[in-house]
Amino acid sequence: MAYEMVSLLRMLIDRDGSDLHLAVDNPPVGRVHGHLQFFGDKVLTAEDTERLMKSIASVDNQQELQEVGGSDFGFAFEDVARFRVSIFKQRGYVGLVLRLIPRHIFTFEEIGLPESLKEVITQPRGLILVTGPTGSGKTTSLATMLDWINSTFDHHIITIEDPIEYYHNHKRSIITQREVGVDVPTFAEAIRRSLRQDPDVILVGEMRDLETIESAVTAAETGHLVFGTLHTTGAVRTIDRLIDAFPTNQQEQIRTQLAGNLKAVISQALVPKKSGFGRVAAFEIMISTPAIQNLVRENKSYRITSMIQTGHKFGMNLLDEHLLALYRKGIIKYEDAVSRAQLSDEFAQQAQALGLDIIPDKKGPQGVH
Repeated sequence: MAYEMVSLLRMLIDRDGSDLHLAVDNPPVGRVHGHLQFFGDKVLTAEDTERLMKSIASVDNQQELQEVGGSDFGFAFEDVARFRVSIFKQRGYVGLVLRLIPRHIFTFEEIGLPESLKEVITQPRGLILVTGPTGSGKTTSLATMLDWINSTFDHHIITIEDPIEYYHNHKRSIITQREVGVDVPTFAEAIRRSLRQDPDVILVGEMRDLETIESAVTAAETGHLVFGTLHTTGAVRTIDRLIDAFPTNQQEQIRTQLAGNLKAVISQALVPKKSGFGRVAAFEIMISTPAIQNLVRENKSYRITSMIQTGHKFGMNLLDEHLLALYRKGIIKYEDAVSRAQLSDEFAQQAQALGLDIIPDKKGPQGVH
């Protein structure tokens, strides 16, 4: 019997999964609590993936797939959930990956964001960056922070996304959500236009190129609170990545701009729970202090790590510190923690110093070879 998209999506939702992978010569595969599982025994044919793709992709998305080899979009599944979809060509066949976007917007407490960040995001202007690898929960954390602002202040919040993931309702604030490729051609163009739309808060879904980074920093400098994301890990790498995006003759200027406007860098990783059910977020929090501003200005970002380490009174902590705390509490396994640590050798030494048993789990992903 042929696979149907509806039944596959229901299976993903029922198993509390996060992603559905559809590829030729393999059964459907779901990522459940961080691990891959088969969603059937029968392998997908080229005709199957083409049919499944056409069941959810618009004519425009199908045309983009043919022309450039891929297309990304969001879609609502009945009244149950929203998905972010990537369709693409691989070995000449159609492949799909669907990411489940939770309808429920979590609170600070539910995802473990520190309360100290509420003070940071109440500032009237500046740049706040949320960073981490793909699938680390950046979008979820941003949705939580924006929802808190939406519930607390009478602001105009503009989100610029590709595609729109969480849908926000107007609460105390007004929320305008613009989708790149649908409502506006590029991130940079959307930021420039937004400055004429009386914004208080601007979310830039991806700071992927020089033009977008420049526009975001300018928006922060001109009196707006700007949230942005990058696929970096840790505050030091994030700051270096932003500066390195600029030509050498502009780097001193961007260091000065960042020193004055960067308010916080929140770097995160999602780790499977030891119980096998669900995942937990680990965070690195850097809050911009006068000392950190000086390090950015003077091109000494390599010293920021030690500033975070000694900045607990400001609400700062390193990612490895949070991972170690989660491991110490028995929430996550050693091998999952050390694989996400920024300084894995030092992390291993600290974990061993705790006197806890470190027993690597040899078991592979469930049901996938």
